[in-house]
Amino acid sequence: MATTAATSSKQTVLQYPGAAPSVSARIHPVVLFNICDAFVRRPDQAGRVIGTLLGSTSSDGTVEIKNSYVVPHNESADQVALDIDYHHNMFVSHQKVNPKEVIVGWFSTGFGVSGGSSLIHEFYSREVQNPIHLTVDSGFTNGEASIKAYVSASLTLGDRQLAAHFQEIPLDMRLIEAERVGFDLLKNTSVDKIPNDLEGMESSMERLYTLINDVYKYVDDVVEGRVQGDNNIGRFIAEALASLPKLSPTAFDKVFNDKIQDNLSLVYLSSLTRTQLSIAEKLNTAAQIL
Repeated sequence: MATTAATSSKQTVLQYPGAAPSVSARIHPVVLFNICDAFVRRPDQAGRVIGTLLGSTSSDGTVEIKNSYVVPHNESADQVALDIDYHHNMFVSHQKVNPKEVIVGWFSTGFGVSGGSSLIHEFYSREVQNPIHLTVDSGFTNGEASIKAYVSASLTLGDRQLAAHFQEIPLDMRLIEAERVGFDLLKNTSVDKIPNDLEGMESSMERLYTLINDVYKYVDDVVEGRVQGDNNIGRFIAEALASLPKLSPTAFDKVFNDKIQDNLSLVYLSSLTRTQLSIAEKLNTAAQIL
C-alpha cells in the first residue's frame, strides 16, 4: 500500500508494508530451554536476554530454528550495544560443529517487541536477509509463557526510512512426548517438584487416553451424521492405526510390563552407582585427612 503526497514541483511517496509476508517458523524445544536458562543466569542488572538464532530455511519459506546462543549487550533508553566480536566468535564455533546451521534471526526475552528491537533487528538484517525475531515472555505477563515470531518491514518516505514495522508470523512447535513433559513444566509459574519417570509416564498415558477419547467421539459423530467428515483427518487416523503393531492384549501387557521392569532396573542401577561414587568420594576425603 502506498500513499502519495503532492507538492509544488514533485511528489513524495510514503511506502507502507501491505500484506503479511508468506513466511512461517518452526522452533525446536531446545531453543526455548536455552533461552529460559540464559534468562535465569543473566546478570543482576540485565533486564532481558538477547541472542542469535541458528537453523535453516526450506524451499517453501519455512524457517526452522534449531539452536541459539546468548550475545552480551548493554541497553539504555535510547541505544543498544552488542558484543559483535563475541557474536561472530560464537557463530564460527557453532559452524565447526554443525556447518549446516546458519543465522536465521535473533531472540529476546520479554512480552512483545520493545523500543530497542528495531536497532538490534537492523544489525541482524546485515547478517542474514529477512531475519526472524523471536520473543519469549519469561515474565509470564498473562499467566503463561507467550512465544511469538516476527519479521520486519520498512516504512519509508521517499528514499528515507522512517521506522520498522514488525509483523507476526505463524510459529509452530512440535514436541516429542519427553520434550512435552518438560515444556508443560516450563509453562507453569510454579512447580512443586519435577516428576519422576513413573509420574511422567502416568501423565503421558492420561494425555494419550484423552486423545483417544477425542478421536473416538469424532469418529462416532461422523458415523451418526452429527459432524461433516474431513478426509484429511480420516487419513491421519487410518495412518495412525496402520502404524500400530498387531498384538493381542496378553502380548501387549507382557511387552509393556517388560519395558517397565527394564526402566526400573536402570533407575536402580543408576541410584546404586551414584551411591557407590558418593561413598568412594567420602572415603578418599577421609584418607587424605588422616
